[in-house]
Amino acid sequence: MAMLRAAKHAMRALGSRAPDASPFARMLHASTGSKKIVGVFYKANEYASMNPKFVGCVEGSLGIRDWLESQGHQYIVTDDKEGPNCELEKHIPDMHVLITTPFHPAYVTEERIKKAKNLQLLLTAGIGSDHIDLKAAAAAGLTVAEVTGSNTVSVAEDELMRILILVRNFLPGYHQVINGDWNVAAIAYRAYDLEGKTVGTVGAGRIGKLLLQRLKPFNCNLLYHDRLKMEPDLEKEIGAKFEEDLDKMLPKCDVIVINTPLTEKTRGLFNKERIGKLKKGVLIVNNARGAIMDTQAVADACSSGHIAGYSGDVWNPQPAPKDHPWRYMPNHAMTPHISGTTIDGQLRYAAGTKDMLDRYFKGQDFPAQNYIVKEGKLASQYQ
Repeated sequence: MAMLRAAKHAMRALGSRAPDASPFARMLHASTGSKKIVGVFYKANEYASMNPKFVGCVEGSLGIRDWLESQGHQYIVTDDKEGPNCELEKHIPDMHVLITTPFHPAYVTEERIKKAKNLQLLLTAGIGSDHIDLKAAAAAGLTVAEVTGSNTVSVAEDELMRILILVRNFLPGYHQVINGDWNVAAIAYRAYDLEGKTVGTVGAGRIGKLLLQRLKPFNCNLLYHDRLKMEPDLEKEIGAKFEEDLDKMLPKCDVIVINTPLTEKTRGLFNKERIGKLKKGVLIVNNARGAIMDTQAVADACSSGHIAGYSGDVWNPQPAPKDHPWRYMPNHAMTPHISGTTIDGQLRYAAGTKDMLDRYFKGQDFPAQNYIVKEGKLASQYQ
């Protein structure tokens, strides 16, 4: 009860509407009975049976099918999410809950929200709910929540790996081996140590802080820009310096890591003009969201050498089309969106999704930090 009261108190900071006017309030008191729950995940095919803990795919279905069906709920799971005739479209009019992931996102547009007459709850199995039109969801009185913290370690570790891959010019050497070549000079002329380099993170939330902590042993010069300054003790422990002005921080950086949510303010944040002001030869890691970058501006800067290396797992849109320019630009180390969907991450966000569904059925509040939209109000990071 104490935790529930604390969650309610914390969510009051997001604002609220009159209880009798809010569909969320109705949901709390009318969530009994059979519900139609739709999950949209990536398909694993032959890989599904290779690991019993592989729950983040269609076949694994977050490991909650038996639990849901034993309670009389209908659980539809698909990877087919695009176009007017896709499987997801068939279920939009009568589904109560939609679960999706950032790794294979179902784009929840205003148009889809208007069609979803029974929809009450949108859950992100993972972190980052920008695949949802949050303003439209708020206007419709829907609740949007995600499993905050579920894959922060997974993403921070992946970012550190990508920094090292770029700094050490790893991929050309790997490709040499695959192609039967051997040319040390072709790798060494642009391979560096990470020690002594200036690394700046744009955003220092849960993932950004974990990355800075992991970078400390490399003896880098650590900078961070965020809307909130760290607690002094943590800042001192990490050894990172706060930079209030983003445009003053960026030209100082040898490596830039993007750790900010995709919002109206950050969409296209790294456009041609801002990229042009970065240090020539800068390395960029982006596991946040592809749309924070101007796609063509990044490709052009990689081609000219202004960006010496770009790595990440996020694209705009996702899945990335075959002709996406980032697939073919030089000096990149891109992958599909994988950083937050390690097996450990999957188990965490599956457990968090199940917990919120259980609370939904019982009419209980979620952990306060999980809410992205509640009672018509957006969480602060999306405002």
